[in-house]
Amino acid sequence: MPRAVDMRTAEDRLRRIEAVTDSALAHLSSEEALQKLLDRVREVLDADTATVLLLDNSRHYLVATASSGIEEEVRQGVRVRVGEGFAGRVAAERQPYLINEINSSTVVNPLLWRKGLRTLVGVPLLSEGKLLGILHAGTLRDREFDEDEIEWLRVAADRIAVHVASQLTALERSAAAALQHSLLPTELPQISGLDLGARYVPAQNLGVSGDWYDVFSLPSGRVCMAIGDVVGRGLPAATAMGRLRTAARSYALDNDDPAEVLTKLDRHVRHFEQELMATVAYAIWETSLEKVHLSLAGHLAPVLALPGERSRLVTEAEVDAPIGVSSSTQNRRTTTVDVPAGAALLFYTDGLVERRDRPLDNGLRLLCEAVRSGPADLLCAEVMSKLVGSAPPADDIALLAVRKQPPATPLKLDLEIEAVPQSLAEVRTELRRWLPSVGASEDDTADLLIAVGEAVANSIEHAYGPQGGTVGIRLEAHEGEVEIGICDKGTWRAPRGTHRGRGTQLMRQLCDAITIEHDPTGTCVVLRKRLSEGESA
Repeated sequence: MPRAVDMRTAEDRLRRIEAVTDSALAHLSSEEALQKLLDRVREVLDADTATVLLLDNSRHYLVATASSGIEEEVRQGVRVRVGEGFAGRVAAERQPYLINEINSSTVVNPLLWRKGLRTLVGVPLLSEGKLLGILHAGTLRDREFDEDEIEWLRVAADRIAVHVASQLTALERSAAAALQHSLLPTELPQISGLDLGARYVPAQNLGVSGDWYDVFSLPSGRVCMAIGDVVGRGLPAATAMGRLRTAARSYALDNDDPAEVLTKLDRHVRHFEQELMATVAYAIWETSLEKVHLSLAGHLAPVLALPGERSRLVTEAEVDAPIGVSSSTQNRRTTTVDVPAGAALLFYTDGLVERRDRPLDNGLRLLCEAVRSGPADLLCAEVMSKLVGSAPPADDIALLAVRKQPPATPLKLDLEIEAVPQSLAEVRTELRRWLPSVGASEDDTADLLIAVGEAVANSIEHAYGPQGGTVGIRLEAHEGEVEIGICDKGTWRAPRGTHRGRGTQLMRQLCDAITIEHDPTGTCVVLRKRLSEGESA
């Protein structure tokens, strides 16, 4: 007789285990499968409720995620601190726990005692030894759960943990990929005088990481370039990368020194994100594009390729501590590099050159051999072909190539801008680059920046109504003189208010000649200025 009882018990346990490992669940979504599993937990254990609470990102709180029989827990966003009450104890001790007295002294969540529950049994949700949350079942009557039932609940928890881990992994990968794609430039900016190219390739089967690059212009006309690698993988690395990129952009608005930008970024990370560490190469180009100022925070030096010469690492740029190294008290340094016309700079992350089967120096040597001055996009393609080839990347790779375009100073240059105040910055940037190239001195450039700015501002303010329009700008240089025309196609409106019209007076003081022509097709202002002799920049 005992033998028969044992056999029935074994068969019953097998049936109950199969109830939560049914292959039919594979055809359901993760949410549907989780709900189905909780329904079966209630059915098999003859329980009135079954609930899953998962750890939040802080890993300090359990959050009600799915429930059967007491759905209010999920709808009301129940949270329980790990270590507190019934659920918190199960999570903290990672052991099954059963109580037959449910009140404010034993259970944190008031829904449970208000529901009238009399018995609760809970087990941890574990995946590869990592705590994901807990599973608990409850009854509205006094109930003793025997060892077999608690062991079965642990089996059910293991099955639920598989679904939870799979769902969290898929969601994290999807979110991390979407975040990284949104933060990496979908299209590099168009910057006069520079040719840009970039690549990003994730490591095979490892998901996204914290590799990133960025290119943007400042109101001063200077151009910033950054490339970096946040330690870590997945969603945490991608979100950290996004915060780092945003902070760096903010600090760049107030600092023309890359070392100062990285110093502020390091202070930000060490105060607000003490677990974050990253390497960063940060470069700021002068408006003339003749020099680039570079600071390295634990990052590999870029490669400089000069026309007709062998490429080399910019080893004169000293490498300072990575961002987020708490023991770092070293002053960060900036190195200035001359970049002649036709030269190219290649920034990269370590995944391009590091391999387990070869020394880093060999990878850097191969990189220098692959880099040649030329169109930036072709440079990226050549580097990836020679250093990556057909082998799957073992680590993420980011490349950022920039080539200073060969000199082709036009004596005439035509621009067209939108008639909005923000376009003034674009005009000033173009003037800062074009005027020195045609022989304008610093004083000439300063005068014309003000005069042209006044003329363009007048067109933006007076030529168009709410519908907007465009302003055309023609730059011409001949025989030591600069002529700049600012034309719109709007209907000129007289200045309104008192103390207006001073812009025109200022233009006359700063230029040698000024003409203003109105007709039904629009207004043109032409400024002429003789360039200072012997003082050209």
